[in-house]
Amino acid sequence: MSTQTPDRPEWTDLDRRAVDTARLLAADAVQKVGNGHPGTAMSLAPAAYTIFQKVMRHDPADPEWAGRDRFVLSPGHTSLTLYTQLYLAGYELGLDDLKAFRTHGSRTPGHPEYGHTAGVETTTGPLGQGVANAVGMAMAARYERGLFDPDAPAGASPFDHTVWAIVSDGDLEEGVSAEASSLAGHQKLGNLVFLYDDNHISIEGDTATAFSEDVLKRYEAYGWHTQRVEPAESGDIDAPALYEALRAAQAETGRPSIVALRTIIAWPAPNAQNTEASHGSALGDEEIAATKRVLGFDPEQTFEVSDEVLAHTRRALDRGAEAHAAWDRRIAEWRLARPERAAEFDRISRGELPTGWEEKLPVFEPGKAVATRAASGKVLQALGPVVPELWGGSADLAGSNNTTIDKSSSFLPEDNPLPEADPYGRTVHFGIREFSMAAEMNGIALHGNTRIYGGTFLVFSDYMRNAVRMSALMQLPVTYVWTHDSIGLGEDGPTHQPVEHLASLRAIPGLNIVRPADANETAIAWAEILKRHSTHPAPHGLALTRQGVPTYEPNADAARGGYVLFDSSTPVPDVVLIATGSEVQLAVAARERLEAEGIGARVVSMPSVEWFEEQSPEYRDSVLPPSVKARVAVEAGVGLTWYRFVGDAGRIVSLEHFGASADAKTLFAEFGFTAENVTAAARESLAAARG
Repeated sequence: MSTQTPDRPEWTDLDRRAVDTARLLAADAVQKVGNGHPGTAMSLAPAAYTIFQKVMRHDPADPEWAGRDRFVLSPGHTSLTLYTQLYLAGYELGLDDLKAFRTHGSRTPGHPEYGHTAGVETTTGPLGQGVANAVGMAMAARYERGLFDPDAPAGASPFDHTVWAIVSDGDLEEGVSAEASSLAGHQKLGNLVFLYDDNHISIEGDTATAFSEDVLKRYEAYGWHTQRVEPAESGDIDAPALYEALRAAQAETGRPSIVALRTIIAWPAPNAQNTEASHGSALGDEEIAATKRVLGFDPEQTFEVSDEVLAHTRRALDRGAEAHAAWDRRIAEWRLARPERAAEFDRISRGELPTGWEEKLPVFEPGKAVATRAASGKVLQALGPVVPELWGGSADLAGSNNTTIDKSSSFLPEDNPLPEADPYGRTVHFGIREFSMAAEMNGIALHGNTRIYGGTFLVFSDYMRNAVRMSALMQLPVTYVWTHDSIGLGEDGPTHQPVEHLASLRAIPGLNIVRPADANETAIAWAEILKRHSTHPAPHGLALTRQGVPTYEPNADAARGGYVLFDSSTPVPDVVLIATGSEVQLAVAARERLEAEGIGARVVSMPSVEWFEEQSPEYRDSVLPPSVKARVAVEAGVGLTWYRFVGDAGRIVSLEHFGASADAKTLFAEFGFTAENVTAAARESLAAARG
């Protein structure tokens, strides 16, 4: 046994036995199911154990405790690295859950899934995004501190905590990690610590095939605090040295930290260690038996956990309870000293909006042409003073996206030279980093206690797509403000004109796309998104115009996703015209023409297909009567969305090719987005419906 010191904790035979138990649980779990990733979980066991048992503040009995540190396993394929520590520390996972690894319905899926397993903070998904999730969590922690306890000395607030993340070679090869790490260094996120698993192995073999940069020099250039921990003489992780490095990283509060840890994948398997095969394949019965002999375990037993080891690791429950009780005392003192902020904390924690917030929403004068991006900006500026938890920004397009709540309050470290710099500022400058912006927003939402939005052009949602997919998979209440939503953006041409994007984004399950027709629909949409934050958590994408569009009378039914904007003069319409966004005005103009010809035409504005499909069948039928077969859908994008709404007799006015460089008026006319063309499509549909 080593001697307990403030810098070097006691590292006992039981600690070593617990680590080896975790290694073999990982090997046995993969062997039992026949597939998985044992090697990294085996080699990282000492590191994960050190985090969960020695340095991280957490309470296994209360995984949602607000005062906890956060842990992100960015290489999610090595999920057993996390599952074994959750089991040993006393979270809800049991040994039977490890035995059910990667099987249907188990609490131990192949990659950790947020909301599925207690103690899993995020669904990192494909490599790289966990890096950005962790950066977002660290940003959120700083903003939360600014909301509730901005004047406390560093480290003295109950809202101070550390975000720990394990990252891999694969994470650091993905471009999103570079985006996020650059921003973290710029923001001087001193509450963020990365542990880099430098094992030199990827699926194709030695990482020398594709990766030779000096990672620590790269991170030093980003502005990070860097350290390296070399292996012990045995080749295994030097756990006491790692502990010292992690504590030094935690103590560095002026910048984020990364600790490079040289590991040997699948250590200490006699033949599988340091091989690419151990990355993603079961080791085999003989190799596992040999490894058990090396570690002094019974080769005939599987999933062996001694009572002594479990009693030792479950002391994490006692330490968690002590830390939780200490935090409770600190938060109680804070409540007495800051009763108004405490009331705000309670409201925000419950997901409630402040009393009277809806009264601040702007109402726009009918008839006036207003771009919906401009209307969105007015909404944010109106709500900012009364909803302090609402914050966000843009990927360097704030002036175009209209995403700035407060120009005098930029979320930046204190020593930034900009005069508006404020570590607790409202306006986030994500930089030209669309992918990481989305993944950081996911991390911010996962952290809790704030409401985040981020903007860019709709066409750049392609850069963001996988992080948007993760938003939907986790059902996170993040809001994407996507402006310049069609060929209406004009002269920038086809590279910047979204054509397939609306249909493509609507194909993501759980993502709500909202394309308002006018300024008042935009305000109603924002209100509905804010209301749904806690009651129906889901990501939303606002698709907003660059160009001005006519303003109509506000109609609360816009929050139902689709509604009758203008009805026909006949008791039952002869034809229904369905439109979204800037094309609603074309349907309105076509209705006037049809009505003048004695044809009863109804205009349905459908800002959100997803919201509309949530409504009752009775409501949907009242808007789109099943008896009316003549229908036209109008949207300046590919028409995939609309076939199910128009039916066999229907017609779709859409754009099935890329745009061109010209002014918006020319492009709409050139590509058939005119009242005349919509009217002609209605006549065709009427003829088809009559047979």
